[in-house]
Amino acid sequence: MIRRREFISLLGSAAATWPVAARAQQAAVPLVGALRSGTRGGAPQFEAAFRQGLASTGFEEGRNIAIDYRYDEGAPDRLSALAADLVRQQVAVIYAADNAAAIVVKAATATIPIVFRVGGDPVELGLVAGLSRPGGNLTGVSFLITATVAIRLQMLHEVVPRAADVGLLVNPLNPYTEANAREALGAASGLGLKLHVVRASSNSEIDAAFAALVQQRVQALAIDGDPLFTARRQQIAALTGHYAIPAIYTTRELPNVGLLMSYGASPSDAERLGGIYVGRILKGERPADLPVQQSVKIELVLNMIAAKVLGVSFPLTLLGRADEVIE
Repeated sequence: MIRRREFISLLGSAAATWPVAARAQQAAVPLVGALRSGTRGGAPQFEAAFRQGLASTGFEEGRNIAIDYRYDEGAPDRLSALAADLVRQQVAVIYAADNAAAIVVKAATATIPIVFRVGGDPVELGLVAGLSRPGGNLTGVSFLITATVAIRLQMLHEVVPRAADVGLLVNPLNPYTEANAREALGAASGLGLKLHVVRASSNSEIDAAFAALVQQRVQALAIDGDPLFTARRQQIAALTGHYAIPAIYTTRELPNVGLLMSYGASPSDAERLGGIYVGRILKGERPADLPVQQSVKIELVLNMIAAKVLGVSFPLTLLGRADEVIE
């Protein structure tokens, strides 16, 4: 028979162990840091695709994994500080969702595993030693950007064949800008087009770039893939509508809000693959042993509503190839 004093003592001892047990259970849930350019509400489908990839490896946010989302909110100079804070937290894995984020995270830590999702060649970006044998603490997913620049110009030319002056909107802060611009200039020359390259790295510069395009009497526009342009898609779609400029982007986010068309790699598919790699690392695999994946899923999205407003029509060859036609 337990006396009252012994019973109270047992209760106190058990109560003292509860917080310890609770903390131990909480510590068992791995924390993943996810660093991105842009704003949190800019492209929620990307986060959803990332979580889908994690779920396929058995990790579900709120159940057996926690994710600390960090965005630069349109201020690229914040990325380094955000990366340093994730390193201070000693997160289990850092997921870098674009070129700029991957570069600053690599500089921030040589020990915490990193999974990146980048457009272009991660070897050229200095992220890994090789695609099949990344080495170090980084691996991830790359998808095509430069390789599709010429094709986008060709498609734009098919839709607006009378356009002799064509614009290219780029973000000068993107490490692939110059390579993409060279590719576009070569493609434009082959098509007999005069290409006007305009640069923008902020909201106000986007407005100024469109004013310059109008002054140069540009009749069609190709927009280079960049997180800034995805985040500012409403602004860009409104400007192309206001100035009646047929335009093509790299991903479906802009046709979804009124741009004429898009052609390029599926960033959502790359996000899903990135989530899978994060899950595999959480299960014990090393980044150095995971070859960089190539996301090769390409999407063509056409906006028929925008085409009618702009007074252009899509050739049957493009309509037959489209993955989605917005009507």
